[in-house]
Amino acid sequence: MNLGAIYFSMEIIHTIGILQPYINECKARQLQVGFVPTMGALHEGHLSLIRQSLKENDITVCSIFVNPTQFNNTNDLANYPRTIASDIQLLEKEGCAVVFIPNENEIYPSVSFKTLSIDLQDLDKNMEGKYRPGHFTGMVTVVKRLFEIVQPHKAYFGKKDYQQLKIIQFMVSYFKLPIQIIACETLREPNGLAMSSRNTRLSAEQRKNAEVIYRALLNAKQNFFTLSITQLKNRITEEINSCKDFKVEYVEIADANSLKPIIDNEKINAMAFVACFAGEVRLIDNIHLS
Repeated sequence: MNLGAIYFSMEIIHTIGILQPYINECKARQLQVGFVPTMGALHEGHLSLIRQSLKENDITVCSIFVNPTQFNNTNDLANYPRTIASDIQLLEKEGCAVVFIPNENEIYPSVSFKTLSIDLQDLDKNMEGKYRPGHFTGMVTVVKRLFEIVQPHKAYFGKKDYQQLKIIQFMVSYFKLPIQIIACETLREPNGLAMSSRNTRLSAEQRKNAEVIYRALLNAKQNFFTLSITQLKNRITEEINSCKDFKVEYVEIADANSLKPIIDNEKINAMAFVACFAGEVRLIDNIHLS
């Protein structure tokens, strides 16, 4: 493997045994390593993370691994889009140095491999943690495992998955990992829909109508100091549910740091979070309110 050619061709690596010597050689040459972990089906949101890493690091590694331990719904796992060939083309076009595409045995090498045991200080109890039991245990397990494999200086995550972001930040602090977590802004479609791999499963009509999610969140932001928390949550729910094929799973107004629900006399550092279904496709979004 010729590091002198890293800027001209992308390495496609499937095993830890090949990846780690590559990373070690990069570090021996005092090169800074950026890391973007993904589950593939890449879109502009992912590519914005890649571009930020490219600006801030000498080497950018992107992983593609659909992690089975963070799916509590087997149908969701089976239907998750997999587009490896086009993902590779996109990453190569951007100038990513390495794409790491391990199989399940490479990440979880034995049947005795255990999920991570960590007290997440209630960051996982609300919202996604409540409606997707086991999701965050699987997520922190695979992210820590990938961090151990890649050993990056910086890792990049989008704010669309805000609860995930806060949990990863906590996990890195908890284990004192020498990794800087970079939070990147949510990228949106022209109609405001937060970019997501799941968007490819939406019909044309659903994709158009999905503008209702961000519109409802913007309306909540505009009315944050004039309506009660209950009224805000009801308003968001009613606005999204009024759209054909859309059904809210939850709406929460929570503290941006603790992720605990806030009350009317604590309207500072607040965010609104929503999860809803467009037909069978589950979408999430959030917005800062104050």
